[in-house]
Amino acid sequence: MHKIRSSRVRFGQFRQAYREGRLKELAERRRGNRKRPPESERRRYLWDYIAWLAPYRRMAMGLMVLALMVAALDMAQPLFMRYIIDKVLLSEGLDASTRMQMLNIAGFSFLGVILLARLLDSTKNFYQRILNVRVLMSLRKALFQRMLGLPLNDLTDMKTGGIISRLSGDIDLTTGLMQLAIISPGVSLVRLLIAVGILIAINWKLALLAMMILPPALGLSLYIAKRVRPIYRAMREENSASDARVSETFGGIRVVRSFQREKNEEAEYIGNRHTIVREQLFAHWREILLWSFWGFLLASANVVIVWMGGAMQIGGKTTVGDIMAFQWYTLMLLDPVWQIVNTFSEMQRSLAGMERVFEVLDSPVDKPDRPDALEAPDHVEEVRFEDVNFEYHEGQPVVSDFSVEVSGGSTVALVGRSGAGKTTITDLLARFQDPTSGRILLNDVDLRDYRLASYRQLLGVVQQEVFLFDGTVRENIAYGNPKATDEQVLDAAHRANAHRFIVDLADGYETMIGERGVRLSGGQAQRLSIARAILADPRLLILDEATSNLDTESEQLIQESLDELMHSRTTFVIAHRLSTVAGADLILVMEGGRIVERGTHPKLMQKRGAYYEMVSRQRDAMENEEALL
Repeated sequence: MHKIRSSRVRFGQFRQAYREGRLKELAERRRGNRKRPPESERRRYLWDYIAWLAPYRRMAMGLMVLALMVAALDMAQPLFMRYIIDKVLLSEGLDASTRMQMLNIAGFSFLGVILLARLLDSTKNFYQRILNVRVLMSLRKALFQRMLGLPLNDLTDMKTGGIISRLSGDIDLTTGLMQLAIISPGVSLVRLLIAVGILIAINWKLALLAMMILPPALGLSLYIAKRVRPIYRAMREENSASDARVSETFGGIRVVRSFQREKNEEAEYIGNRHTIVREQLFAHWREILLWSFWGFLLASANVVIVWMGGAMQIGGKTTVGDIMAFQWYTLMLLDPVWQIVNTFSEMQRSLAGMERVFEVLDSPVDKPDRPDALEAPDHVEEVRFEDVNFEYHEGQPVVSDFSVEVSGGSTVALVGRSGAGKTTITDLLARFQDPTSGRILLNDVDLRDYRLASYRQLLGVVQQEVFLFDGTVRENIAYGNPKATDEQVLDAAHRANAHRFIVDLADGYETMIGERGVRLSGGQAQRLSIARAILADPRLLILDEATSNLDTESEQLIQESLDELMHSRTTFVIAHRLSTVAGADLILVMEGGRIVERGTHPKLMQKRGAYYEMVSRQRDAMENEEALL
């Protein structure tokens, strides 16, 4: 276990990395083995997101039109104020009745424009949310689908917490990105151009004075906003790591409690969250400085306009209405600039999540089908391994020169010490991995020439580490065959010798078994997994220590069911108890990833080699146990 560092120490390292411009390096370290995409790829992600809007382009265009209409109505409002002040309130030569009539007309018109603008704005916001939800659901579906097809190594590097954070937090961050990336900047630019035009038309001298502050203000704001983006990126990686740690903690809660590590895990979690909070406040402080700067800028602009405009009005060069309208339009001039800057700042959070989403969407799927891929056959005539070699890491072979021919319907047993490569062979057969060199053929066709989905339909796997889903007993048995009838589910349970304990459960087949089958014993969970394989009715069966979690009595109870399941199926069996593989058609003794012996049980016993020694050791151990009893 690593030493727990306080959030203060980790935040200090974060600040140091920020000052030295090493936040990218810090984020990489938090990402583990996953390499961050190059800058060119990250820029392309924004265009990838925009491409997701293609099916919704009509709604997007409608939203843009509504936004422009709202902007036009807002831009007209200062003209009403100017008219009321100069033409009604301060106009000479008009009697009170005429002024009141003109004021009522202008006032009702003014209110009508405001009401229409707000109605259109509310409509825009409502449909904006509809569009956001549709795009978000489309992204979430595509991301989940891609994750299901990623290579196992990539999923392992990503960890459970990283997967969940992408499907939830990261995608949620992309919500409204269309508003931030397209509509808001586009409308703000239009508003800016209109405001500049009107200001120049009202008083070009004051307009030039107002516009002089824009370039430095915009440049400084963009600089500050750009400096905030790496902070949010680092926060996302920290959050993902924290989620992964939580997943590991509760996934191994029995280990945590047995070693009394609750306080340590609590300290680790709180430390992670404190670090994230400190980083959030670090980012928020910079954003607050930016907002304060803009607040000061807007207030100063108002003072300058009233000051300079008042001087010009005293000199008879402008009117009070012009000053009021100018002040309003100046706010409208600075507001679009602020919106652009604020949009850029908000986009940093969305882009930080979007990078992580599209990084996965752009990742290659695991073992894509070849263009001319074939449908897998209905029957297994022969399985052949030809000079198969496999390496998880270059230069470190796990399987070497593995060659064997297996006739359809045969049972092959893989035996040997832990780490001999037995499970790797079955992983290669299931195409969880592909050989580094050599090939595996089914009916004289390379497995890689079959469509993966159709080939996997031939497979049934019962693994040493049983995995059951948080659902009912019935749902777990029928997982490999969702269309199975109740009679078929019952039959599979009977054949796996699971029916008796199932009916003794509180709700029988409708009993919820909890996450990973936590409410069942190891033997019960294993029998459910065997029933699941029986119901799937596979042509190729892999039993990886299928009886490892069963006591001797339970093992004997289901051995006949396993024999029935294996009948007429091509079966690869990995078993620690050699007595369970004595009837296999072929036994392969593996050591260091190689086959060191092969043959039937009688022939290998006569040979008195490695297999004979293994059987003898197990017999001696069993005899010693019986003697102790």
